[in-house]
Amino acid sequence: MAHISSSSLFFTAATLLMLCTIANAGRRPGLILTLVNNCPYTVWPAIQPNAGHPVLERGGFPLQSHMHRSFPAPAGQWSGRIWARTGCTHSNGYFSCVTGDCGHRLECDGLGGATPATLAQFSLHHGPKDFSSYGVSLVDGFNVPMTVTPHEGTGVCPVVGCGANLLATCPKKLQLRSPPGHGPVVGCKSGCGAFGTDELCCRNHYNSPQTCRPSSFSKFFKRACPSTFTYAHDTPPLMHECSSPRELKVIFCH
Repeated sequence: MAHISSSSLFFTAATLLMLCTIANAGRRPGLILTLVNNCPYTVWPAIQPNAGHPVLERGGFPLQSHMHRSFPAPAGQWSGRIWARTGCTHSNGYFSCVTGDCGHRLECDGLGGATPATLAQFSLHHGPKDFSSYGVSLVDGFNVPMTVTPHEGTGVCPVVGCGANLLATCPKKLQLRSPPGHGPVVGCKSGCGAFGTDELCCRNHYNSPQTCRPSSFSKFFKRACPSTFTYAHDTPPLMHECSSPRELKVIFCH
């Protein structure tokens, strides 16, 4: 058997290590999504992909107060929305939530949520510079404060969202109470959610940037949270193109 010197073994190991380092240097680190519950109560985050994209984390789970949950985003393009469900109960095989309910399921598995609910919206891994776009929408109303914070991205990567507790200032016409009528305010409806007119919902004749205009109700949300979307054709002043963030953190009650 030929003798291999220790110096040759060291050189071979060093070469392999260098090659692995070079290979890993060219590999894009995975994007992490982190959901943080800063509320003084349990929330049940829900995740709904847009059509053609995979469901993440089975679409929903409980998240206790001051806890977080991190998971990898898909490596390819993905778009969808995340929101918090509140006041959820599970008894006798029946699961339901006071706000944001998705067909009475713990795991939404692609279903949307009942309004009103504060929504975080995402479009990940798009464009020539691996952009991740994100925003917070009050188009469907409000149930909990929410912000989205990027980490380690380049370009324009602001923190966006609505940190105000709009349950305390919600106009009476928009209030959702539980129990209905006399319970505490648990959600703040949009004008569309409260009245359902074509004009407030930007439907039919009103479904264009020229005819879909802000209402007194959307202006209430805009004054409190100017970086959010507040009606269907809204264009918030805080636009961004965040390239290759390492993490996107959704924080409830922040």
